[in-house]
Amino acid sequence: MLLKFTKMHGLGNDFMVIDAITQRAPKLRTQDIRKLADRHFGIGFDQLLIVEPPQHADMDFRYRIFNADGSEVENCGNGARCFARFVVDKKLTHKQQIHVETQGGPLVLQLTSEGLVSVDMGAPRLLPSEIPFVAPAPAKEYLVEEAGKNYPLGVVSMGNPHAVLCVDSVADAPVAQVGALLTQHARFPQGVNVGFMECVSRQEIRLRVFERGVGETLACGTGACAAVVSGQVRGLLDSQVRVHLPGGSLEIQWAGEGHPVIMTGPAVRVFEGQIFL
Repeated sequence: MLLKFTKMHGLGNDFMVIDAITQRAPKLRTQDIRKLADRHFGIGFDQLLIVEPPQHADMDFRYRIFNADGSEVENCGNGARCFARFVVDKKLTHKQQIHVETQGGPLVLQLTSEGLVSVDMGAPRLLPSEIPFVAPAPAKEYLVEEAGKNYPLGVVSMGNPHAVLCVDSVADAPVAQVGALLTQHARFPQGVNVGFMECVSRQEIRLRVFERGVGETLACGTGACAAVVSGQVRGLLDSQVRVHLPGGSLEIQWAGEGHPVIMTGPAVRVFEGQIFL
C-alpha cells in the first residue's frame, strides 16, 4: 500500500510523521520501523510519530512514538512540538491549544504568535518507583556504579525516564561511551535516557543527551526538561532556564514541586513524501 508521510524536525531531532486519521495506516512491525528509520535505505529519523484519534472524549488526538529501533516509548518533547505543528498545518484541527494523550500521560500543546510551540509537559516525577529506578529512598542525587566507577545522577521522569550528570564541559563529555553504559543499567528496569549537563549560569545550561534505542541526538525535549528539573532540585538552577542543545535552544520553565514543566521551542516541516509498503 502507498503511505503518505511528513518529515519534520525540532532542533535537528528528526521525525517521520504519519497521519492515521485521514488515511488507512498499516500496523507497522518492529522490522518495518527499523527499515524506515535507516538513513541510507529508508526515510531516516530518530523517531516515528503516529497521529491517531483519541481514546478519551476530553482529548483531541492520540500520539504514539516509536524509536528508530522499533521500540515504543512514552513521550518525546521535540516530537510533541512537531505533532502540534503537523495537525494544525494539515487542518486536522483549528485549535491553538491542543490536548493530546500519550503513553506517558496527557499533554497540552499551545501554538504561540511567534510561530513557536509551547508544551505543558505535566509535573515531573521524582520518586524512584515512578521513574522507574531502583533505590532504597528518594534523594536529590544518587550514586550509580558501572564498570568500577561511581556516577552521581539526578533521576527524573517526564513521562519517560532520564538520568542527568553534571559535567564541566559538554564538548569534552564521553557521551557515547558513558551513555551506552548507563542507558541499560540494571537499576533502570525500563532503560533510561542519559543527559550530560554543563551549567553556564543559573539561567543557562548546555546539554547533550544519549537516548535509549537511538543514541545521541541533536536535541531532546524531555531531556531538556529533566535536566532543568534536576538542576533545580540540586540547587543549581533558577525557575526559567535557556537550554542549548547541539541542534538549537529551548526555553524551559518550572515553578517547583506540584507545577508542570513548560517547554517552548520551534517545530519545522522538512518535506512531504509517500512510500510503498
